Amino acid sequence: MTVSDSDRLHSQLARYEDMFPGYRMEIVEGNIVMSPLRPFHNETIMRLWTQLEPQLAPEWGFISDVAIPFSGDYEFCPDLAVIPETEKNRNLTSYSPDLVELAIEVVSPSSVRNDYEVKNKQYAGRGIPNYLIFDPRTGHVVTLWNPGPDGYQGRDKLPYGGKLAVETQLGRLTIDTSRLPVDPDDRA
Repeated sequence: MTVSDSDRLHSQLARYEDMFPGYRMEIVEGNIVMSPLRPFHNETIMRLWTQLEPQLAPEWGFISDVAIPFSGDYEFCPDLAVIPETEKNRNLTSYSPDLVELAIEVVSPSSVRNDYEVKNKQYAGRGIPNYLIFDPRTGHVVTLWNPGPDGYQGRDKLPYGGKLAVETQLGRLTIDTSRLPVDPDDRA
């Protein structure tokens, strides 16, 4: 049995995660990228999960910060991703991007380019139907849909403060953005 470069890099990444608690690791453009985790980041993920989970049909489930290898140069760990419940229940350390129906990222100061540009193209290129970007720095959410080889063709940017309805292949999902934290010192 041979071990691919991607498998080798994924194995190294897992070791780094243990060595640097409080950081999330991803492979972006062939480089290991460490992002420090902040309370508003985790709070946003928790609030989104608790709002969205009851709206999903039983055959769908969430994974969070689990590796999704796209290629040897790209391995992302979406803050939240919706995949089939049967796959989630396999309890793996990585999943195929072809399983993801909805990807959600929460922007941190160190992830701006990755979340808005790199992942936009990579997620769309693999046909992930919907991508949501929540930004506690600005108090905005960006909804992306209609994936294509150069990124998503549909895009809306909305301020936090009300209920957001997103039409997805999973059904209509509603999120109360007024309950999401906004960093008072970082309004970019």
